[in-house]
Amino acid sequence: MKKVLFLLLATAIVVVLANPASAFDSEFGGYWRTRAYSQSNFSGTDNGAQDLTQVDTRGRLFYTAVFSEDLKFVNKFEWNQTWGDTVGGDIGTDGTGIFRIKNSYANFNLGAWNLLVGLQPRVLARGLVFDDDFAGAVVTYNGDGFMFPFIWMKAYEGGMGDEANDKDVDYYAVKPSFTMGDMTLTPFALYVTSEDASSWGRSLANEEVGVYFVGLDLDAKFSGSSFSFSGIYESGSADITPAAQGYLGVDSVDVSAWLVDLKARFSLGEGDIHGELIYATGDDMDTDDEVEGFTVPAGQSYYWAEIMGWGIIDNQASANACGTAVTNLLAANVGVGFSLGADLTLDADVWYAALAEENAAGNDKLGTEIDLKLTYKLVDNLKIEVVGAYLFADDATTGGGDNAEDPIEIGTRLSLAF
Repeated sequence: MKKVLFLLLATAIVVVLANPASAFDSEFGGYWRTRAYSQSNFSGTDNGAQDLTQVDTRGRLFYTAVFSEDLKFVNKFEWNQTWGDTVGGDIGTDGTGIFRIKNSYANFNLGAWNLLVGLQPRVLARGLVFDDDFAGAVVTYNGDGFMFPFIWMKAYEGGMGDEANDKDVDYYAVKPSFTMGDMTLTPFALYVTSEDASSWGRSLANEEVGVYFVGLDLDAKFSGSSFSFSGIYESGSADITPAAQGYLGVDSVDVSAWLVDLKARFSLGEGDIHGELIYATGDDMDTDDEVEGFTVPAGQSYYWAEIMGWGIIDNQASANACGTAVTNLLAANVGVGFSLGADLTLDADVWYAALAEENAAGNDKLGTEIDLKLTYKLVDNLKIEVVGAYLFADDATTGGGDNAEDPIEIGTRLSLAF
């Protein structure tokens, strides 16, 4: 891995030195973190199946070649190690298979139009629909007080051969944004389509898929406080593998699902009080041809509670919680954040969560979670966070057996950004 990084940096230096100073400017940035954490009873029982104590490191390096105000070449690289693993965290720290190209795309303007072409990030509905990197293109028209992007994401390439193109999976989306004073409205639509999605591991479909999401984000600010709303409706149809997910005797399903998210934050001098309500439909477990659980095939990523919704130690969720792929969920949060000094803040949150639809065992209550996070700025660009979380688990987490145990997490994250 060190050799790969050295080669990349050396190539960048040679390119810079080999071109006149006026040819382009170089911008560097990055992110680094190291976390140490212990997670116990995440299975909801005392069997230790999901217990984990470890230290890991992530590094990201950003490089942008700026040719002009109308042309940029953007690149982001990432590498990850778990301390003591065999792919970079062991003695010698040399490894393979851990270096990633996160982004590599051209960003250019043609009059009022902006184009992003290549491997790039995108967020739809705050991550409730999509928050990930993808290969594709975004064409945006920038008007007076509004912007209108057209988005194409290539989710899966079917390859070469007779009818191979039918196996392609594509996402098409629009996400206009309108600003009116202190309010922003962002309607959006996403269409996921394939003539034969059987080769894509993220879909239950074995033939045609046509599923769409339509929704609205609203953001408003007033007197230092803020309010946001997201509403999403999912519909469409898919041909599925018989008996997939319990749909016995059914080879085609219709989708009808929805999600609502409400958030508010009120300033209180040196702190704030905040709250959130999330509701995402679940499936009622009937074996009919209706899919009622809110589901995004791939790309959804929305963080909420520390234990049930990943939080800053984002490697696993407690048993039967949806994590960042929000579905079949009723969750409510209230919390406070306040300053304990110039460089020290404390956040305290309480989350209650349940399944929107009972599971096969007839349970629906996940439990009540308490999260505490202390953040201290050590020096400029470098901060440390200490988190502690406890889930008072209920039957949907534990299964209701005699060996039920409450999940606990304790961790710290040292991070810098530039």
